[in-house]
Amino acid sequence: MPAFVEFRNVKKIYKTGEVEIEALSDVSFEIGKGEFCVIVGASGAGKTTILNILGGMDTLTSGSVFLDGREVSALNRRELTAYRRYDVGFVFQFYNLVQNLTARENVELAAQICRDPLDAAETLRQVGLADRMNNFPAQLSGGEQQRVAIARALAKNPKLLLCDEPTGALDYKTGKAVLKLLQDTCRESGMTVVVITHNQALTAMADRIITVKSGRIESMRLNGDIKDVESIEW
Repeated sequence: MPAFVEFRNVKKIYKTGEVEIEALSDVSFEIGKGEFCVIVGASGAGKTTILNILGGMDTLTSGSVFLDGREVSALNRRELTAYRRYDVGFVFQFYNLVQNLTARENVELAAQICRDPLDAAETLRQVGLADRMNNFPAQLSGGEQQRVAIARALAKNPKLLLCDEPTGALDYKTGKAVLKLLQDTCRESGMTVVVITHNQALTAMADRIITVKSGRIESMRLNGDIKDVESIEW
């Protein structure tokens, strides 16, 4: 079966005046459709650069990137906007909710820009917020706000869900609950989920583990002993 996500010999160089910084060097990997993939590495290793290129928020210097057989790295600016809008859902460390909109309105806002969105209220129910959908972000806990952010991403009905340190602003217990939601979403919907993290412990919950070090892929392996989030300690 062909890879759903594929990086081929990707290089990314940032230029600051006369200085060139190589953020990624000859990065190649694959992710299968419906997999829960964890990309792990220390701060500055290059994992967020990988996510930004895969999400169409940054361009590469050389190489190629594919999603579902389509070459993302060959898209022009207008095509990249459509790609971000329709094909990719994003969950970040900070929730980026619109403060003067309710939870439901935040999710509906994302659904309005999509071709085939899911129902906002039903998506909020699925993430455990049936009784909080008329609350504003300031009336929600950090974990609840992150669930709204996940619901907003899921309501787009994307091909790919990209999560950049999604538990970074949450306490341990709440972070576990959010990770369980992401793992369950992958299992139940068949959505491909990629989580970026510096926390090695989270690799135990992944189907595929990609380790990044100094802008290179140090290792890529399939996990033969996948753990439920509840059984992982860190």
